[in-house]
Amino acid sequence: MPFSRRSTCPPATPAVVFTGALLSITIGAGFYLATAEAIESDAEARFRGMARATQYAIDARIKSYTDVLRGAAGLFHAKPDTSAGEFREYVEQLDTPRNFPGIVALNYARSVRPDALAALDAELRERLRAAGMPAPVRGLVPVPGRDKHTVIVRIEPANPHTLAKLGTDLEESGHLRRLLHASRDGNTITTSGIRVSGFGRYVQGGTVLGMRLPVYRGGMPIETVDQRRAAYLGSVGINFGVDRMVGGVLEGFPVKGVRLVLTDVEAPPVAPGEAPPSPVLHDSHAASGSALPRLDAAGLLTASLPVRFNQREWRADFSIERSALHSRFDQYYPWMAALAGALSTALLYALFQTMASSRRSALRMAGDMTRELRASQAKLQATNEKLRQLAAHAEQIKENERKRIAREIHDELAQNLLALKIEAEMLARRSHGSHGHLHERAAATVRQIDQSIRSVRQIIIDLRPNVLDLGLHAAVDWQVAEFARRTGIACELNEDVDRDADEAGQHLDDSCATALFRILQESLSNVARHAQATRVWIDLHQHAGTLAMTIRDNGIGIAPGSRNRSGSFGLVGIEERINILGGSFSINSGPRGGTTVVVSVPVCGQADAASTLPRQADAMPLSVPA
Repeated sequence: MPFSRRSTCPPATPAVVFTGALLSITIGAGFYLATAEAIESDAEARFRGMARATQYAIDARIKSYTDVLRGAAGLFHAKPDTSAGEFREYVEQLDTPRNFPGIVALNYARSVRPDALAALDAELRERLRAAGMPAPVRGLVPVPGRDKHTVIVRIEPANPHTLAKLGTDLEESGHLRRLLHASRDGNTITTSGIRVSGFGRYVQGGTVLGMRLPVYRGGMPIETVDQRRAAYLGSVGINFGVDRMVGGVLEGFPVKGVRLVLTDVEAPPVAPGEAPPSPVLHDSHAASGSALPRLDAAGLLTASLPVRFNQREWRADFSIERSALHSRFDQYYPWMAALAGALSTALLYALFQTMASSRRSALRMAGDMTRELRASQAKLQATNEKLRQLAAHAEQIKENERKRIAREIHDELAQNLLALKIEAEMLARRSHGSHGHLHERAAATVRQIDQSIRSVRQIIIDLRPNVLDLGLHAAVDWQVAEFARRTGIACELNEDVDRDADEAGQHLDDSCATALFRILQESLSNVARHAQATRVWIDLHQHAGTLAMTIRDNGIGIAPGSRNRSGSFGLVGIEERINILGGSFSINSGPRGGTTVVVSVPVCGQADAASTLPRQADAMPLSVPA
């Protein structure tokens, strides 16, 4: 007959293989999605950081233009009658084409009273003719109801586009007039948001904006509104092309192909009959000529950031193709993560199946070992029980031997000492008066015999107090009184025990009574040696078939760690004896000192005491830390 061996590892079933493949594909897909999401999140974070850097650059450009405006205001503040030549020289020193490429023109508008408009108009016409420019069709004429006019009298750089602005009354527009007055009264930069016309070809069709700053006469206070109005000379302004200002900012963008759309969030005022201008101030891709995708189109990374333009707010919208921020590694990395996740899952699944098969074998072995262990535990418990019975028997033998020795000492030694005392007393009486020296020796012998009798009685009491034969109640009364007499420590005994039943031996057998008496004896001894107490309370109560004894003192308590110190077996012995009797034992020390020992044993009748409780007498020396 051929012999065949069955493999310990059964082949995998189709269901197991299918489950493993499905789990591997699912985990791989999860790795792919998680990695792709991480790459996209990283790209978005990098793009937003680049956009924020560009936002800071735009803010810095606006701040630099504001500094130019303040510098021009300082020039006219220091010298209100600055000539056109001096102003030209100042502007040329700024070198705006290189340092401030977006600035189109700087100008100064003087505040003029109505009666001075005619002379100013003649002066400006003369300057335009000298520059080869035609004189304006409209002249400067007073407007009824206005006590001041703000007229542009200086403008640089001088060219046909900028000189055409000479003689412009800025307060002709009600909106500009309100802004100029607010700027004058608040000493702040004002921006109207109105597109400035007339510079179209000069800035190649881009949007031109302006901002102005009031100029006050030097040496005059300007703390209040009235003081500012009195010291007001006019205002300086700059015109700048938004395309020129923003164009160079994107050159430092780390990724090519980014689109920047700068939008004015607040709509500027529009004159009646005019179409509202587009809110878009700049679009970096507007000159490409191709159709531009929407900023929220799919496949684009976008970021919208605010740009503060003095009192107005712009919005900078950045957008770029997502692929522009992805490297070649980013394209393959999700697939590599998916492959790694699928392979790892497959290997782990195979390992899990192998471990599961091994686990089943291990469980079978563990079952066999558990049965053997339980059998060993049963034997150990039986052995422990025999040891307990042996210990109880040994204690019973020790107690009986103490009783025998005490009885022998009482019956033999004590009687002999008593007879010897009688003989010595007779000798002392007969030698009294006749043999003085003999009488003295006989009297000393009688005293020595008395001392020996007291010592023998104490030894008998230590071995087995006779009062135990009268019951636990009497033994406790005697021990408490003896302790108070010997140590001087006040003792208070509270008991609630059926004295008649106790004395008759109907409730507590001799083993229990002896064990409780020994515990009381040793506890009081520890109080005297260690507790430094001045008062002890002993409570003896019987309730619901249980006799409980509590010994409590007001001493220093138990030191931490003293209960388990090496060589101290008192607590272990007490607890073992109480366990043999089927009772409970506890010892506690309060936070403010004092120690409490509590023992309780079940009470049984005389008939079944021998069958329910082991017979033992606790004569082993006890050591309970105070």
